Amino acid sequence: MKAGSPDLATLGHRIRHFRGERGMTLDQLGAAVGLAGSQLSLIENGKREPKLSTLDALAAALEVDLAALLAREAPSRRAALELELGRAQSSPLYASLGIPTIKPGRGITDEALEAIVGLHRELQRRASEAIATPEEARRANTELRELMRERDNSLPEIEQLAEERVRASGHRTGALTHREVSVMAEQLGFQLIYVNDLPGSTRSITDIANGRIYLPPASIPGGHGLRSMALQAMAHRLLGHERPNSYAEFLWQRLEINYFAAACLMPREASVTFLSAAKKEKRLAIEDFRDAFGVTHEAAALRFTNLATTHLDMTLHFLRVAGDGALLKGYENDGLPLPTDVTGSIEGQWVCKKWSARTSFEHTNRTTENYQYTDTPAGTFWCATQTGRTDAAEFSITVGVPFNQAKWFRGRETTVRAVSTCPDDACCRRAPDGLAERWAGRAWPSARLHAHVLSPLPSGTFPGVDDAEVYEFLETHAEQ
Repeated sequence: MKAGSPDLATLGHRIRHFRGERGMTLDQLGAAVGLAGSQLSLIENGKREPKLSTLDALAAALEVDLAALLAREAPSRRAALELELGRAQSSPLYASLGIPTIKPGRGITDEALEAIVGLHRELQRRASEAIATPEEARRANTELRELMRERDNSLPEIEQLAEERVRASGHRTGALTHREVSVMAEQLGFQLIYVNDLPGSTRSITDIANGRIYLPPASIPGGHGLRSMALQAMAHRLLGHERPNSYAEFLWQRLEINYFAAACLMPREASVTFLSAAKKEKRLAIEDFRDAFGVTHEAAALRFTNLATTHLDMTLHFLRVAGDGALLKGYENDGLPLPTDVTGSIEGQWVCKKWSARTSFEHTNRTTENYQYTDTPAGTFWCATQTGRTDAAEFSITVGVPFNQAKWFRGRETTVRAVSTCPDDACCRRAPDGLAERWAGRAWPSARLHAHVLSPLPSGTFPGVDDAEVYEFLETHAEQ
């Protein structure tokens, strides 16, 4: 046993417990086993490991079996609480608080000790839940995707809130302007300020005390426009968000603010009117929806998933796929067999090489959508795919529907057709027999490791955000 370890601490409590039962003082028991009272006190406090001969002597003096003295269980409820408090106060989490430890002496009642230990448990629980481990993130993402599938990816309450705020800004038709977004912020008591020194872990920072929303001076690569970032920041206030107590709650809040921003940039009433007219004329196209409201292709595609089932009476799927074929984001309520791992998670799984989400990367003309019919074990689907690129990598955005709903879309006339039998490995993942025989055991590729698969998001007030950087930023700008 190591000095200061839980096992030594438990042993010390058991010695003290049995000594108390015998009515012996430290000096009396020490004299019986050949130790000074001060030496015995160190053993009882878990700070010194006794020799085996000393343990035998202690058991004999206390009239208990050696096995009973060495048992791992705390000798009483009070002792168990004191041990738990000791472990909590020696943890890195407690050290990070910068507050002194307390000794659970006789002056602290059992009830007070229960309360203190209970607070430590809750502190540890919240800290653990705030850490976005890969496993926690995947589980929370899967649960959230299943929840939104049950709701047809629609949140009517946020739709209504967005309609009210957009109308109050004076907006009537066309794309929501930067000025109208600024008016929306002013109506909430905030001023939009564009700065060059936002911490790298943030998209925006809201100074609640001084009524400021800090934004970068230009859009962030990946489709995060300034209007959208400002609306997301406002959404936290409008939706009454509090600090998230778990990573799942953090993800839910992020989904809500993204939904609110999209519902403001593409208001429900105007969007449904536009899309319904296009459906009636059988010329639905994400490209046109995107251009009509001045948003990114991905934003238009995602917004289409919010409205299609509830307002256009159609099921559909959405995919964002990386250039290497990994599924980054996905939604379906039309039965498309998305690839999943054993937990049901889709993030990071490879989509079939024959789907348009991947074949589109092979096209030389990437300025317009690519159309394709794909026969799958779950039926035939029509898809429209647009490719794009960030500073880091290329990606594709796909919106698709079952065969019988393709009639509403521009591009339905395409003659491009593929057959996918995934998840059968023979479809696109297994090398032809001859090729496999020739190279099996003779190749050793060096895999590219995606670091995010192994690394959790740092656990600040908000997962992935450096609190110190945020507070230093606010301190600097509060003086300006």
